[in-house]
Amino acid sequence: MLILNQRTQNPATDSVALAYDERKRSRLKVTLASGAEAGIFLERGDHLHGGDKLAAEDGGAIVEILAAPEKLIEAVADSPLLFARAAYHLGNRHVPVQILPTDNGGKLRFQTDHVLADMARGLGCTVSETEAPFQPESGAYGAHGGHHHHGDEEQAPDLHNPGHGPHRSVPKIHQFKPR
Repeated sequence: MLILNQRTQNPATDSVALAYDERKRSRLKVTLASGAEAGIFLERGDHLHGGDKLAAEDGGAIVEILAAPEKLIEAVADSPLLFARAAYHLGNRHVPVQILPTDNGGKLRFQTDHVLADMARGLGCTVSETEAPFQPESGAYGAHGGHHHHGDEEQAPDLHNPGHGPHRSVPKIHQFKPR
């Protein structure tokens, strides 16, 4: 079995299509397009996007990660204001969202959740189910899927990172010392 554990920019020799939830996992057994079995081993928190490439530890293969089509909800906003409102309300619920521009507003795609679909419909969006590759925004603190860049601590040692992004100040509770 191939062990894929290094990112690369070299040309791919094989591929694997993975849904969004699979691309978030740091350990995963997959079957490549060629039929070969492979294991993906990444640092915890390192996420994959469609188009990323991983090299086998033996150097024998380079595998391109493809975003597999999956069932999604698509909310279409016909004005910039409606688009902003819908994006705000989905973001306020910490929902992974893919943002797609349109001439008049935009489209927001998110994983199937009928409560959120009803919310977007209630705001005035046209809501439908679709099947497409899902590539949500990385978020304000994740440059490329939120994976860790070595050396960040040396650049900003005073930042507190509770797991959802760095903060400028350390919470008071972390400074508590019993007498």
